[in-house]
Amino acid sequence: MREAEKAKYQGPRKWDPTFPFSPKKFTFFYGWVIVLAGTLAVVFSIPGQTMGFSVFTDVLIKELGLSRVQLSTAYCLGTVISGLSLPFFGRLYDRIGARKMIVYSALATGLVLLFLSQVKNILMLLDQIIPVSPSIIAFVIITLGFFLIRASAQGVLTMTGRNAIGKWFDNNRGKAFALSGVVTAFSFSFAPRGLKWMSDEFGWSGAWGILGIVTIAFMASLGWLLFRDNPEECGLVMDGNGSVEKLKKMHKDAIAHVDYELSRALKTWAFWAFNFSFVFISLYTTAVTFHVISIGSSLGRNEIEVIGYFVPMAGVSVTSNILMGVISSRVSLKYLLAIMNAAIFVSVIGVIHLDSGAGVLSYIIGNGIAGGGFACLTGIVWPRFFGRKWLGAISGVGMSSMVISSGIGPLLFGASYSMNGNYSSILWLCSIIPALLFFGCAWADNPQARLIKISSS
Repeated sequence: MREAEKAKYQGPRKWDPTFPFSPKKFTFFYGWVIVLAGTLAVVFSIPGQTMGFSVFTDVLIKELGLSRVQLSTAYCLGTVISGLSLPFFGRLYDRIGARKMIVYSALATGLVLLFLSQVKNILMLLDQIIPVSPSIIAFVIITLGFFLIRASAQGVLTMTGRNAIGKWFDNNRGKAFALSGVVTAFSFSFAPRGLKWMSDEFGWSGAWGILGIVTIAFMASLGWLLFRDNPEECGLVMDGNGSVEKLKKMHKDAIAHVDYELSRALKTWAFWAFNFSFVFISLYTTAVTFHVISIGSSLGRNEIEVIGYFVPMAGVSVTSNILMGVISSRVSLKYLLAIMNAAIFVSVIGVIHLDSGAGVLSYIIGNGIAGGGFACLTGIVWPRFFGRKWLGAISGVGMSSMVISSGIGPLLFGASYSMNGNYSSILWLCSIIPALLFFGCAWADNPQARLIKISSS
């Protein structure tokens, strides 16, 4: 038996799914441990997310001697380059599995945060050595930092955490992501306040340094201890119960019956309808969050007030995430996608009128609903529509698109502000896109349903 296990799980014992313990021996389904571990991975990606940088945006502009447009350009370049690397990391995920991927990405994220904590010192050192303008050196350094943190944290760490959860559940996938979304929504919403407190207490450099050490010591270790790639390698089945076949018959849109290769998935309208919607939300929410203090100031809102919007927004996001997760196995996902696009439209209108109470309310409610839908659908749709076998490759393309758009957004908003002195024109342009995507949802049916219909005819 031992020889058979060694043949099945080649490599050092430390990566054996039964070491240091076997998930099969748990008295409850181990997939819920994966939900915890995957959720923590997404939470630890916060330093690489836009709200993780929003608190430091104005500080970096001052400390590095860059303009708002220069910093936005560096953010865009670093993010776009990191996005281009994610399809490779998606395929790597399919080859080496979630456990190795989470350890490597957590270690990388921690090291990058330590690098970012020293960018001012690195700038001062290089300024004495290289006969180039300090602003050029600062631009190159921070662009490199943006690339590394966006690739390791926002990209790979987030993708691995979500994919791991998606691989362990089938019918309960929506509930698993709803539970995960409760934690991530509140974590992301309270992150700006927490990071600002850390920055005030330890300085921006000290805050990044502490986050780097904690990520290496805690997340990398916990990732190795708890992560497993899929239930089958542990002698388990998805959902951990015997009701899968029954529920398959009940909810034809909820289960993936055929594994799609990437090239085949890219030929479906459903992939692009969901991907374009995710891309726009990434672009818009990243841009608004990145410039949120500036946007609020231009409309008469102070820094503390604007950052405070994220707290009630978390409550709305959690509520919508739970509701969508619970009903996701009972309805077609295209209807949830339509709700998400309608909500982000309301959010855009709210930001345009942020100087009024109705505008603030629209921004909080619209962004909250859209954020809850985004957290739910990005985890559910790819394994449901295209299966698990090539999940890394497919989600890698999706994540790449989202990361690239999240880098372009702040630059577009920054350029609009520089040219017009306000954000009004770019926001009105943003209001058109979700309206078009809303109507495009009508044809975003699950490709699996079509295959079932063909096979049964």
